[in-house]
Amino acid sequence: MVTVAIVSPGAMGSALGRGYVEGGARVLACVAGRSQRTRALAHGLELVDSLDEAVGAADVVLSVVPPGEALAVAGAIRRSAAAAGVTPLVADLNALAPATVERVGRALGGLDLVDGSISGPPPEPASGRSRTRLYLSGPRAGEIAALAHPRLDPRVLAGPVGAASALKMSTASLYKGLAALFLHAAVAAEQAGVLDMMLDDLAPTFPDQVGELGSWLALSASKAHRYVAEMREIAATQAAAGLPPELFEAMAVVWERVARSPLGVLTPERAAAVAEAGAVIRALGLPSAGHPPEV
Repeated sequence: MVTVAIVSPGAMGSALGRGYVEGGARVLACVAGRSQRTRALAHGLELVDSLDEAVGAADVVLSVVPPGEALAVAGAIRRSAAAAGVTPLVADLNALAPATVERVGRALGGLDLVDGSISGPPPEPASGRSRTRLYLSGPRAGEIAALAHPRLDPRVLAGPVGAASALKMSTASLYKGLAALFLHAAVAAEQAGVLDMMLDDLAPTFPDQVGELGSWLALSASKAHRYVAEMREIAATQAAAGLPPELFEAMAVVWERVARSPLGVLTPERAAAVAEAGAVIRALGLPSAGHPPEV
């Protein structure tokens, strides 16, 4: 039986882990210093109280953390592996620029690295969606793809470590950039008193986004603290491609402001209760958006 360690068991990491348990793996999750909410999210996994214990027992370590924590976590995994005298295969599944993935590889020391990126929501049984895609690259990517999981669609890219992250940076720039554009457009339209007309005009072109605008923006706002560093990783990726980084540096500022708003400090579960677009805009507490309601 393969043993997988999840660092760390948030909504995505826990959902990944439970699927690997269903696939026949032993899955450990370190919850040292984590909240009761995180411990609750990690139900179904074998919880341990130290990273040393998790890494020391693992054949595979999956890093699923906010982008700004990826380098520090890589260093911690290296130290735990060295302390236990083990050499697990490490897969970094975080939203990082390819250049940052190279730094993660150096931080891991002699441990082998698989570059990965996740496209889609946490792979939960009740999601009602198609399987979440997991893109992988690097010489040992096939080993991660071979781990059985009933709700993952693993796809190995024909490229080096960094290829999966390059794909993630491109897709995330559209998904999260589009959310930021809709947010700014909606706030400006609400201020001018033309929000309903704007949505009516956009509905034929963006039916899904307009139809679920409130819940989409509310959920995005609850994750804004994670998006800030991700936008900067996208900016770095685009700069490396010879493109101006200012666009996504500005997107980072957008999500940074949202993260400090009344809605930005909510958990995704509580944010889901604020579903009407006008209520979401007011709950963000942005300029000229009125007084935030109780949420």
